[in-house]
Amino acid sequence: MTTTAPAGTSGTDVRLTGISKTYGSFTAVHPLDLTVPAGSFFALLGASGCGKTTTLRMIAGLEEPSTGTVELAGRNVTGLPAYKRPVNTVFQSYALFPHLDIYENVAFGLRRRGIKSVKKQVDEMLELVQLGDLARRRPQQLSGGQQQRVAVARALINHPQVLLLDEPLGALDLKLRRQMQLELKRIQHEVGITFIHVTHDQEEAMTMADTVAVMNAGRIEQLGAPADLYETPRTTFVANFLGTSNLITADVLDTSGDDILLRASHTKLALPATRCTASARTGEKLLVGIRPEKITLTHADDAGSVPDGRNRITGRITESSFTGVSTQYLVDSPAASGLSVYEQNIERDSRLVPGAEVVLHWNPGHSFGLDAAQNIEAGTDVEAEGAG
Repeated sequence: MTTTAPAGTSGTDVRLTGISKTYGSFTAVHPLDLTVPAGSFFALLGASGCGKTTTLRMIAGLEEPSTGTVELAGRNVTGLPAYKRPVNTVFQSYALFPHLDIYENVAFGLRRRGIKSVKKQVDEMLELVQLGDLARRRPQQLSGGQQQRVAVARALINHPQVLLLDEPLGALDLKLRRQMQLELKRIQHEVGITFIHVTHDQEEAMTMADTVAVMNAGRIEQLGAPADLYETPRTTFVANFLGTSNLITADVLDTSGDDILLRASHTKLALPATRCTASARTGEKLLVGIRPEKITLTHADDAGSVPDGRNRITGRITESSFTGVSTQYLVDSPAASGLSVYEQNIERDSRLVPGAEVVLHWNPGHSFGLDAAQNIEAGTDVEAEGAG
């Protein structure tokens, strides 16, 4: 799997070839090939135990691959210890020295290498992470987000060719985590080196990364730009792991035109053939996927106002939850039960309450089609010693 590097960036590409990791009889990472372009912000995304942290540790030299090779800028570093690789890692635990102030924490790597004059580099790095005015404070005097920025500055001051981030924002509260997502993206854009970020947080990966690899049970399920993964998932795992998807089992009626015609219960649906990743054959089944925010809810009394050409199914609201930005509904339909619908709170219809009969309708082009045989539960955790 290869992605495209952003124009005008510098850094080092990372190439994994046939890399895998086993612990006894358990395979944490199945053999995979992956190229991370120089200068990109790349995310490994998956649930606990999917193999993402193990993959990162093999790049860092903290784990020895069972098979395969790790190359940085075309150089095979598989046999090199961690300290000889041109990479640095930022962990969830910041590991700052509590007895040193922020300036000396950042300067530590330079002093360890015997560099005498560190002021210019340390000042520049503190300016980069916007902590210059806090240089003489101790770590315990900083917020979690500020400590995280110190950890990033300390990692970057040694000019690594690749920065590895292992769940770096996991210890922060939601508001601070979102602020740090933007901060890390800004820092990566300014320094232009390759960032590889491991996370279980879908929003985090999609906000920060140019390219995301979704991992499941030690394999990469799908790789691509965040918008592509969200709009056109190729498996049910990706469809459900990246946000929420309604998956409706339907029978294929006709595949001869630009649209695949289907039947779910007694309702006919259309799906553009270009939006289907499965092999559609007449008489077989497909999963028709539609995101909750793509669906419009109309009270049954106004069913005649639904425009022609839209997919539509009938149902009954079973639950509703006001979340501020939107109201989230659960709807049971003959086509599928427990369908999720998110309606923005712009002009709320007071009739849309539990028990109300409704029509769910959407643009067929917003649907996606998946192989019905892949309809497995998403988000399964595979726990193992050392795997993540």
